[in-house]
Amino acid sequence: MSIATLPAPPYYVVCFSSQRTQIEDGYGDVGAAMVELAQQQPGFLGFESARRADGFGIINSYWRDEESIRAWKAVVDHVEAQRRGRADWYTRYEIRVALVGRAYGFEADPPL
Repeated sequence: MSIATLPAPPYYVVCFSSQRTQIEDGYGDVGAAMVELAQQQPGFLGFESARRADGFGIINSYWRDEESIRAWKAVVDHVEAQRRGRADWYTRYEIRVALVGRAYGFEADPPL
């Protein structure tokens, strides 16, 4: 996974912070399928994810507007993945949606 390349703001971020269970049962396959499916949705801009060894993770997905986020939340396969997450894969999660009004970064020059 790498840092997402995004357009200039404004755009939205959906921050999904979660604590995993020990249950695998298709988690990786479903996660990969959700990334592919999200990338096909109108308004999708990119995503980033990280997970610690203790199961805590954060996924940031980036969207053009709130309508795109609402549409993604309602996609049938995504709804099923959400159900599986609550039933099997997560002990807790929080979702936060925010408008990004400013973004900047840094990239070091490659070594000589």
